Amino acid sequence: MLTAKSTRAGRFVRQPTGYDAFAPAPLPPEPPLELQGALAVLLADASVALGRLDGILGILPNPDLFVAMYVRQEAVLSSQIEGTQASLADVLQFEADHDDPPRVKDVEEVVNYVHAMNHGLARLPELPLSLRLIREIHEKLMAGVRGQHLEPGEFRRTQNWVGPGGCQLKDASFVPPPPDQLLDVLGQLESFLHDKALPPLIHAGLAHAQFETIHPFLDGNGRVGRLLITFLLCERKVLSKPLLYLSVYLKKHRAQYYDRLQAVRIDGDWEGWILFFLRGVLDVAETAHETAKRILALRQQHQQKLHLEKKSSANLLRALDLLFEQPIQTAAGLADKLDVSYPTANGLLSRLQELQILEESTGFRRNRKFAYEPYLRLFDSTTADPEAPAS
Repeated sequence: MLTAKSTRAGRFVRQPTGYDAFAPAPLPPEPPLELQGALAVLLADASVALGRLDGILGILPNPDLFVAMYVRQEAVLSSQIEGTQASLADVLQFEADHDDPPRVKDVEEVVNYVHAMNHGLARLPELPLSLRLIREIHEKLMAGVRGQHLEPGEFRRTQNWVGPGGCQLKDASFVPPPPDQLLDVLGQLESFLHDKALPPLIHAGLAHAQFETIHPFLDGNGRVGRLLITFLLCERKVLSKPLLYLSVYLKKHRAQYYDRLQAVRIDGDWEGWILFFLRGVLDVAETAHETAKRILALRQQHQQKLHLEKKSSANLLRALDLLFEQPIQTAAGLADKLDVSYPTANGLLSRLQELQILEESTGFRRNRKFAYEPYLRLFDSTTADPEAPAS
């Protein structure tokens, strides 16, 4: 029988059929978090880094164009943690050829993640972060993809468990609350989501860990739990745009991530989890800030090059802006976006290629695709997946 060394985060309860399920204690933790020493310093540093990241949006000419790539990057990385193989390039290729079926089977899951995030962000101004919104997000996430038969948008009515791929309940490394307790613990979580007493980063870190412990869906819990972090920070007005995504950090430190969550359940070590979480926020916020500065410098460099083009310079500049939202383009797609003729769009892409801003990726004379490689390279280092997929 599993035994929690501390009941601060909850306790393991033997079920009638012989397994031990975890019953989480309500948040915030009791006794309260010790927000002092190294944790207090890290909280201050992470908060400053997050403020700097949000502040750079004020000097970006069109923040939404830049945010679109960050959303896709998070979708790719968060989905890779769950074992999908689709890359950022796969997703962008699919979007450029949206009339054709995807060449990589996992692309639809990543695209669903983007839709789920955008849906949640659009709903936040009219609907507080709540169980209702979480269910809506889950429905968008799971629609028409692997796991779609596992009740999208519905909390589970059967027991689930966490462990190596293919393991049975008796061999699970962790068993979340049984279904007859699920609504009670979810109700407690919803109350905590509405409680704004704690600093936003502490609030988000605790909520994410509790959501992962409850594991309320039959599939997609990890992805929804990571979205929850972004939604909370946006709802708390810490971020005006969704520019912080922890999946890149959690993916690099996957084993430690799972160990820290388990230490909460076994040892009640909320402080250890929050330290790990805040290190991730600090690391990702600083990296994203540097990337945003490089994006701005790249845009200015290429704008200056285009200003020297007297012919069609206005359309070339409009095309350049679109590349920051969709860095893989076809003539048909560009014509539609700019509301110009196909020959005009084709000419713009060819000129951008001549100026060494775009690279043609197919080698064809027709149905060509052009990639904004200098921009894509800014995201390459964080989307590579050196680890084997998690189970």
